[in-house]
Amino acid sequence: MADFMTRARSWLAGVWRRPWVRFALAGAIVAVLAFAWNLRFGPPPRVGYGPICASSDPDCKPVDFARLEHELPLTDAEIARITPANIKHASQEQVDQIYARLSAGPIPDGAFDGDLFFARGDDGGTRLAEILGAPLLGTAADAKINRIEHLGRFLWKGKVFYRDERLLRNRIEDVDGLARLLGIDTSALMTMQDGVRDAWLLFPARLHCGQSLLDGRRESIVIDYAFTDALPGYVANPDALAGRDGLAVRDEIRMVRPGFYLGRAYLRRIFALNFTLVSADAARAAESSSAPPAEDCDTGMQARE
Repeated sequence: MADFMTRARSWLAGVWRRPWVRFALAGAIVAVLAFAWNLRFGPPPRVGYGPICASSDPDCKPVDFARLEHELPLTDAEIARITPANIKHASQEQVDQIYARLSAGPIPDGAFDGDLFFARGDDGGTRLAEILGAPLLGTAADAKINRIEHLGRFLWKGKVFYRDERLLRNRIEDVDGLARLLGIDTSALMTMQDGVRDAWLLFPARLHCGQSLLDGRRESIVIDYAFTDALPGYVANPDALAGRDGLAVRDEIRMVRPGFYLGRAYLRRIFALNFTLVSADAARAAESSSAPPAEDCDTGMQARE
């Protein structure tokens, strides 16, 4: 056995002395690191962007959305490159620039699958590191935000739109986890069955067009929880959490393309996170129609091309 090990070590040493072996190993390590980097950070959507202000540059002026859209309007090819996966890798300034060049499109109808992502900073980490202004505290905050983001994805699965009624409810599939967290009596909650999975419908909200809190040039579709207690199906625990006596949640969305919306969530008018909504059924319905998507909200003076 000892003789075998000696010969094996001698063979490995001889192989390692060959330059092409070291080159191949180095290439493999680089490929693995690049793959890991793309999983964590990845490239943002390949569209035109205006100047991006670094958090360390106090003299950099935020981009003017009207000038940005005049000089770099989003083309059909660029719109096609934006996906729910790659937009999560964009910095918040890049997400804002994409959102500002979108219009509201039609108010959705039916169930949409959802995903959420927190604002990313210049280095790909959560924006809290920049807001807090302390790298170590920011790193700790990143870890906590990542856990919150994971919990949010686990609990929140999307939204169900009732276009004709101008109502919306949020779809929660793991209501037991939420019930344990908040002490909810699940027997009073509304449910939906779509033939594939069951879900609980919580946090009702009104749907209407309204001015965007980011870009006032044109309206967004607003999901308003201010008077959730006056809506059918309201259950104080947990629905009050999103209402005017709780977090005062206000969402707004704009259409990237039919069946795909980009959203922004505000808590007491303070920007909190981004989210995406996707419906394969809505996308297929739009593909089968020869008419362009309707614009249910005011598109403003600077209409999108």
